[in-house]
Amino acid sequence: MDVPRPEYPRPQFVRDAWLNLNGAWQFEIDRSDTGLERGLAARELTGSIVVPFCPESGLSGVGDTDFMEAVWYRRTVTVPADWAGARVLLHFGAVDHDATVWAGGREVARHRGGFTPFTADLGEVAVPGEELTVVVRARDSRHGVQARGKQATWYANSHCHYTRTTGIWQTVWLEPVPRTVALRRPRITPDLASGSFFLELPLSANAPGHRVRATLADGHGDVVAAEVRADLDLCPRLVLPVPADRLRVWSPRDPHLYDLNLEVLDASGAVVDRARSYAGLRSVAVHGKRLLLNGEPVFQRLVLDQGYYPDGLMTAPTDADLVRDIELGLRAGFNGARLHQKVFEERYLHHADRLGYLVWGEFGDWGCETGVRDDNQRPDASYVTQWLEALERDHSHPSIVGWCPLNETYQPLHDRITRLDDVTRAMFLATKQADPTRPVVDASGYAHRVPETDVYDSHCYEQDPDAFAKAMEGLARDRPYVNQAPDGGPWSVPYRGQPYFCSEFGGIWWDPEAAAGTAGDDQDTSWGYGQRPRGAEEFVARFTGLTGVLLDDPDMFGYCYTQLTDVFQERNGVYRFDRSEKVDTTLLRDAQTRPAAFEDAPRYP
Repeated sequence: MDVPRPEYPRPQFVRDAWLNLNGAWQFEIDRSDTGLERGLAARELTGSIVVPFCPESGLSGVGDTDFMEAVWYRRTVTVPADWAGARVLLHFGAVDHDATVWAGGREVARHRGGFTPFTADLGEVAVPGEELTVVVRARDSRHGVQARGKQATWYANSHCHYTRTTGIWQTVWLEPVPRTVALRRPRITPDLASGSFFLELPLSANAPGHRVRATLADGHGDVVAAEVRADLDLCPRLVLPVPADRLRVWSPRDPHLYDLNLEVLDASGAVVDRARSYAGLRSVAVHGKRLLLNGEPVFQRLVLDQGYYPDGLMTAPTDADLVRDIELGLRAGFNGARLHQKVFEERYLHHADRLGYLVWGEFGDWGCETGVRDDNQRPDASYVTQWLEALERDHSHPSIVGWCPLNETYQPLHDRITRLDDVTRAMFLATKQADPTRPVVDASGYAHRVPETDVYDSHCYEQDPDAFAKAMEGLARDRPYVNQAPDGGPWSVPYRGQPYFCSEFGGIWWDPEAAAGTAGDDQDTSWGYGQRPRGAEEFVARFTGLTGVLLDDPDMFGYCYTQLTDVFQERNGVYRFDRSEKVDTTLLRDAQTRPAAFEDAPRYP
């Protein structure tokens, strides 16, 4: 069979030599998580699966949507003979949720977290030219605190919870690297004020006489190069100043990307390791209530994207499907997306970089609800760990213009410091420490617990444009709409004049089939906000009215409309779950792409 998802999975750190391990693996469901005791780590497995698709998905060939406490994978691979002398790494794009990996009968890795990558150093286990057996166990309990995103902890889909993803759901691959000194993932930070790129090039080790070299190039050839010693610092740093005549700023109008070649040289000047990357030169700034891109007010017309697919669930069937989702957003007039309750595949960010699509990176934090009064959400330390892994993976993507570690956390604001307070502050501070160049919203909507959060926001699903305008009008007086508890009590610290946007609104229950009487009113099969429009004309009018309220507010730097596509029973997408049109999207584009008051206001108030 053809290898599914054959493209290189890490487009900002590319080596030429690699081996894709997607495709057929042995597979066995371990309902009660007793497989280790029963010898599953050492024997052949009874079934098969197509990796990287999860067993709940149709594309996996399994299609089992019941609960699985654990699942097992097994595959034998021949390590390429021409990798002789190299150290072999085994990479996993994402495994949900707790993974243990054995290779050649030895445990080589453990990892917690269903959204972030990890790597097993195979050391002396992998011998070039010989076969190697890889075994993976993934545990995914529905009980206890766990960052799940939108995965349901009860059997059936309902409301805004969807079919689960268990086990491997992103690409698995092998890669050879030098045994002496090898590049680790670079961190590329644009500095538009100086017209430069700052590079951090972490290394696996240091060796006498070694150097690192970085070369920036564009369509006309090399632009600038820099070289420093690699025998003094475990993470050498380089600066690449772009000459004025070759400087081209990345923006939605012109998403220019420079090529970047990275090399490690030994004492004789020979290249011992090399990788390809790319970079975009742009800036994000905060000035009063204004969020500026490259020093200019660019209204962020975002759409909520949950990244689910009917046949692949959280895994896009093909790379082209990732591209299509961005193109669908652009076609409807959006210039970016809030990537909701999921850390998206990195190739999505690569395409956003190429296409000039603004992105807010988010963590899939749902899954810490305890039901304890006044202390009802208790995320644990693994949330911070996993979020730091996501930040490290995605730091260098120019399309990301903001970070959102938590979403819709809710808890009364009272005189006791709770675990939610601790973890919210920890995730905010971790984000600022890992990346001081981008704004951070401590928690999207609901429970803002960090007074100094860079951005403040709210979620409001009022369906009447006039009532929506009334709810939003207080921003001009520094009294914006703030989500509150049902009894009117506070969830959030007070607003302090930060840039503000309505980061969830709309969600119009637009189900043309239901509206035509071919589907029932059961919200397990069709759900959204407000009364269903009686037809496309009414849907467009409501969409135009709601977006118009925010486009006309000079203090609003953007919005995020819910949502790009339907997801199972949630029928409030601009497009259906299969990505077909519900309405003429040129009408939605016309409604959104008129000038926004924020963009017409004076540059600096």
